[in-house]
Amino acid sequence: MAPRCALAICALLAGPAHAQGLGGDGTGSDWGGVGLIEMRNARFRADGVVEAGVAWRHQRQFWFVGFQALPWLETTFRVTERLNGTTGSGMVSDRSFDIKIRLWDEQEWRPALAVGIQDIAGTGIYAGEYLVASKRFWDFDLSLGIGWGRLGTYADGNNPLMDIWSGFGERTRDVGRGGTLRWGSYFRGEDISIFGGIEWNVPALPTPWGDIDGLRAKVEFSGDRLRDERGGYPGRTTNLRGYSASRVNAGLQWSNDWLDLGVHWVNGTDLLLRASVRMDAHDPPRAPLPAPPAMTARVEGGSADSAALAPRVFAALREARLRGTAFVLDGEEARIAVSGGPFRTLAQVAGRVARAVQPVLPRAVERVLIAWSRDGVEIARLLVLRSAIEAAARGHGSAEEIFATAILMPPGEPFEDAARAPGPFIDWGIEPRLRVILGDPSRTALYQAAIGANARVELGAGFAIGGAVAQVLAQNMDGAAASDSVLPRVRSDYALYAEQGRNLAVTSLYGERMWSLAPDVFARGTVGYLEPMFAGVSGEILWRPHDRPFAIGLDVNYVAQRDYDQRFGLQDYRVTTGHLSLYLDLPWWNLTTTLRGGRYLAGDWGGTVEVARRFDSGIEVGAFATFTDVSYARFGEGSFDKGIFIRVPLDIFGVQSRSSIGAVIRPTQRDGGQRLAVENPLWETTRDGREDSLRRGTAWFTR
Repeated sequence: MAPRCALAICALLAGPAHAQGLGGDGTGSDWGGVGLIEMRNARFRADGVVEAGVAWRHQRQFWFVGFQALPWLETTFRVTERLNGTTGSGMVSDRSFDIKIRLWDEQEWRPALAVGIQDIAGTGIYAGEYLVASKRFWDFDLSLGIGWGRLGTYADGNNPLMDIWSGFGERTRDVGRGGTLRWGSYFRGEDISIFGGIEWNVPALPTPWGDIDGLRAKVEFSGDRLRDERGGYPGRTTNLRGYSASRVNAGLQWSNDWLDLGVHWVNGTDLLLRASVRMDAHDPPRAPLPAPPAMTARVEGGSADSAALAPRVFAALREARLRGTAFVLDGEEARIAVSGGPFRTLAQVAGRVARAVQPVLPRAVERVLIAWSRDGVEIARLLVLRSAIEAAARGHGSAEEIFATAILMPPGEPFEDAARAPGPFIDWGIEPRLRVILGDPSRTALYQAAIGANARVELGAGFAIGGAVAQVLAQNMDGAAASDSVLPRVRSDYALYAEQGRNLAVTSLYGERMWSLAPDVFARGTVGYLEPMFAGVSGEILWRPHDRPFAIGLDVNYVAQRDYDQRFGLQDYRVTTGHLSLYLDLPWWNLTTTLRGGRYLAGDWGGTVEVARRFDSGIEVGAFATFTDVSYARFGEGSFDKGIFIRVPLDIFGVQSRSSIGAVIRPTQRDGGQRLAVENPLWETTRDGREDSLRRGTAWFTR
């Protein structure tokens, strides 16, 4: 039966298209990700869209974060508050991660086709796989698919893959500790179900308050027979007491450019409400940026004496919120060293420097060489043509033309015979901080929102003193369950740190030197209270070629665990930790990967793989996984350390800062695979001085 069903899908959905446009965006499903109601379809969000939302129903809450990681790859992280399927009463939480892959796009005579895995590395409670096709006819979008596992519990037929290999008929049902790939279950099991549905793009509805546009009506035929997990699914597959009363789900959903709202009737018994918001990481909503300095005409004549001009140059840079540290004139070239400031891209720094000093430089100066430093170490030198900056500012040129004529060079020796600004230099800021843990066994969502103040005094020659304090504004992280870890509790006692360190915690206080050993070779030495949980000595060296797509770093640290109040006391635990790291730009979609190997804070040895995508807007989204010599049983729930993260630059919100606000979302916080988190790791400090970052930030020359 099943092979004939598969052929029927292709035959039904390969008919001619009569829609106004082929393909197109879909709408969100109740479990996160694009789909119908509970079933998925072959539609996707636009590349780079981030979506977060919640669905409420009786005995269920689904919290989800979705990311269209690549044009053909949809990822969804979901936390479910659900009825305890073993006891039939009480609520528990469950974490799931889903992927959906586009096999091909819709064309005039061909449907879109996608394959997906639901709960790819969770406990298996919601585990299922599917192959689904979608085809648009006028205002109707039809979908039809085959489901395995949880999505095959209606058992409409036999698994067609058993015709290839009989082993596909066996499906492993071992919940275990969760968090591991379930190789013995994907697309396996004797039974499959057919599912499908229709999504109708409802014409605009006139009302006294204006037309309602963006309304979709949905009806689906489900492949999931279970209303809930009473009976212990997937441990048991017989005598389940939580069957759905109906296989048909239906509802209405309204969408605009950033919001989805839906109301659905599911399983024949339950009303479900759904809401989600989304953002395009390529072009997020942004508060207006302060205008760059006005571009004036070149001054006639002017002094060619560097010492005489330097005070005016430094004053002009201060007016533009930049700090000049050195200045020298050499014929038609002006060399300017700048440090600190609120701007996060080399292109924006260069554009604003050139505009700021325009009224000061002699008319004959044509080339401006800018040496850019962060945290006391020079990370790049960029030569720009003054005429290219002027043309772009007046609408006769563009940021791309500035980039085409610019020359990026590695950091070098200090400018000879330069006039220098007297130090020391002080940087400080007040910023919001947010930490989130989703799906911890003690509570579905743990959070801590705080305000942080930081300061750094640069003393010269790369030496600095820095520190930060934080005041918790709101949290429930202090109510998390006590750690049950059998490893040294290097991170899992976070509830104690949250409770005792809520008032003016000293999150860091250190002395540091950062300097350049050779062109594109950087070094850092730090001593003091390095981060909220550890103090000690940290050393790092990084080779970061400015014109190559890679960097290699080594860090070694000897640290002691801090007291829970995050003041100045230390606990007895000591450890030597460190890693060899490879940072690599991948040739697709602005992807980067980081590979690490070494010793972690709990004394375990292993490696970390991190993959991230950094958009031109400055938003960065990624995922990581760490595997060490700690067994899954000793690690505890989750089996190994993993998570997703998002960083959003503060300048999107109108805050003039090069910092970001972000969150690392771990299914649960354990002790295995944990790294030290110093404030100024060399890769983060220097990465924006590379050619790849300059190219991707070209538009910022004129901002």
